[in-house]
Amino acid sequence: MMMLYKRFVLSLVFLLIATSSFAQQPLSSKKTGIYVDQYGVIRWEKGNKEAAFFGVNYTVPFAYGYRSVKRTGITAEQAIRDDVYHFSRLGLDAFRVHVWDTEISDSAGNLLNNEHLRLFDFLIAELKKRNIKTLVTPIAYWGNGYPEKDEDRGGFSSKYGKQRALVEEAAFVAQERYLKQFFQHKNPYTGLIYQDDPDILAAEVNNEPQHSGPKERATEYVNRMVKAIRGTGWTKPIFYNISESPKYADAIVKADVQGHSFQWYPTGLVSGHTLKGNYLPNVSKYVIPFDTIPAFKNRAKIVYEFDAGDILDSYMYPAMAKSFRMAGFQWATQFAYDPMATAYGNTEYQTHYLNLAYTPSKAISLLIASKAFHDLPRSKVQTSDTLFAAFRLSYKLSLSEMNTEKEFYYSNTTTSIPLNISKLKHMAGVGNSAAVVYQGSGAYFLDKIETGVWRLEVMPDAIKIRDPFAKTAEDRAVTGIDWQQQAMQLNFPDLGSDFTIKAMNTGNVFGTTAVQQKFNIQPGTYLVIKKGKKTSITANTPYASLKMGEYVAPAASAKEFLERSAAQIIQESKQTVAGSKSIKDVNDLRPLGILRAVRALTTLGENFLPLFDPALDQEYLTLYNPDWKNNGLQYIPGETSSQQLLKLTVSKTGESSLLGFQSYVGDHLKLNPGNLRQLTTLVIRVKTTGANPAKIKIGLIDADAHFFSTEVSVGSELKDIEIPLSSLKQDSQLLLPRPYPGFLPLYYRTPESASFQLKTVEKLEVSFNQDLEIASVYLK
Repeated sequence: MMMLYKRFVLSLVFLLIATSSFAQQPLSSKKTGIYVDQYGVIRWEKGNKEAAFFGVNYTVPFAYGYRSVKRTGITAEQAIRDDVYHFSRLGLDAFRVHVWDTEISDSAGNLLNNEHLRLFDFLIAELKKRNIKTLVTPIAYWGNGYPEKDEDRGGFSSKYGKQRALVEEAAFVAQERYLKQFFQHKNPYTGLIYQDDPDILAAEVNNEPQHSGPKERATEYVNRMVKAIRGTGWTKPIFYNISESPKYADAIVKADVQGHSFQWYPTGLVSGHTLKGNYLPNVSKYVIPFDTIPAFKNRAKIVYEFDAGDILDSYMYPAMAKSFRMAGFQWATQFAYDPMATAYGNTEYQTHYLNLAYTPSKAISLLIASKAFHDLPRSKVQTSDTLFAAFRLSYKLSLSEMNTEKEFYYSNTTTSIPLNISKLKHMAGVGNSAAVVYQGSGAYFLDKIETGVWRLEVMPDAIKIRDPFAKTAEDRAVTGIDWQQQAMQLNFPDLGSDFTIKAMNTGNVFGTTAVQQKFNIQPGTYLVIKKGKKTSITANTPYASLKMGEYVAPAASAKEFLERSAAQIIQESKQTVAGSKSIKDVNDLRPLGILRAVRALTTLGENFLPLFDPALDQEYLTLYNPDWKNNGLQYIPGETSSQQLLKLTVSKTGESSLLGFQSYVGDHLKLNPGNLRQLTTLVIRVKTTGANPAKIKIGLIDADAHFFSTEVSVGSELKDIEIPLSSLKQDSQLLLPRPYPGFLPLYYRTPESASFQLKTVEKLEVSFNQDLEIASVYLK
């Protein structure tokens, strides 16, 4: 009996060892996918090499994405084909979106094999053709309305909602049923269930779970969902979100998953306007607070969503990619790529705007970010936010750049010279460089096919009409498309000076010959061929995951529409100067708005310069408020009928009650460069309504993100407090808009020392922890 008992114990030990190592070994006998090793590293099953994936979220099969595309008259299938081509053109290899389960399930959790599921399968099949990998997130909990009203589609998420779905037994059962049917579903376009599709690499159980109740119940929920998925034969890695409910992190890591998902919105969301200023501090580092949990250390890390919301400049994405790699992430997908069919209006998600045709510089920046994410070593510290490996970033130039012997990419005009132009294989850019001079505003791509033969792809011009991050509407465009011939010059040694340009895409009959490397070009795809060079390449010749003649671009906006929009913008700008002092370039006034522009013009030549006025600058104020429920912000009558006071109330006293704000002031200084030498004092007109004098920190942030501040005492009488600019000392600034998730750092200080220069100032910052009323801030 004892011998039998020992054998039983030994057998049980071996079984436990084998079971515990399940998630750390290659999970598929075909060795076409990925696995998570014992240290939490995602590896390819074939060869065990580390893996990295970078791409986008994209929503056309579901919700507003589906409805808005349908209203354009373009089929969802065509929209998907067009956009997936651009994903490939941008070098992306990852796709993720939270499936709107509310549109493909009933209240009991039964899967509905309907149009939305069919289009999701169609999208997966199209991505597969381009070798783009998919992470499946089958549960979203969201309604399908935003930015319109939700429709009650009768799904289990409509019945239970996100909170109840994570604690109630009936909701558990409905989700288990749904997951079993979802992962047993066969894609009609590939003939494969998701488990058998080698291009579907992993699953994330659900989207942004917000847990409540007992922690044991949270662990149970995750394990039951994982068991339902595994019960279908699914052997691929499963991830679960940890950043949305950080207080439940210890419960989440107890569950049987191979990794955890995070998000990053470093500039907040929905500011209502384009953010201006240097936001590299907001993406300097991604800090993960869960490393103290032992079980977390051997879990893989992915980023399911990220974006620099409300920023149109093109320097943020590679900086985020750098910080992701430093933090150890191996998957990152931006949220969300705008369908080309509707990107003219940016109506899907107002705070996000990304499309190759409509935001060309941001799109090329994403291409560069993908290169950085794949090329930078995982978990290696990078000591610079702007120069790392082959990458260079510049806020002042709105520039992302990658420069190696074989590849040269830039998101805006650059003075950089290719490392070795004779060895160059691939280029993409917007604007000018030493290799390409181009007068258009669209993106272009150049790929060397063989010596003396290049593939050239030119996108049409993107014309900015209005702020894409303001309130949007389907009948109001924010960007126009213009198809024009533009001058181009190619400085490639293997082409010579009088090469020919031959159209490749369907319907394009344009052709020309360069003179001294210069020629005119219109949007399309071309072969650029050295004089006398023979080639058998045709439009159908395969090249990577595309064909030589493939081309996708939106139709030109109506000419009268572009002219009308331009005239309207000019008229608005002229109205700002009517009856005021003149200024040479009205375009300088457009970002200010009418009233702010009038104020700026009326102070030209004066010995003071307004920086903040509560009556005019409300839109430009970014507030830090950790307690929206109890702290208050109001605009109340000021000292005259035309003035207002910014009233800020703090519910509690002490360090934890800190409030603060920043306001972009760079436009004011740019309009008054001649006066700056005369301005030596920062003045704030302010009082406290608290029982005791208040301490406030006030300072200025320059274009290189250096913050110079001082602390002053504020009394109960509204009066001017004068601060000599010479008294400002370098300090740590608030990171505003507040990055999300909320566990990310609140402060940032540039590592290098700097001296204060007023001409480089771009932002005002004020912070405090007692009630305040502010009338104005100005320089004199």
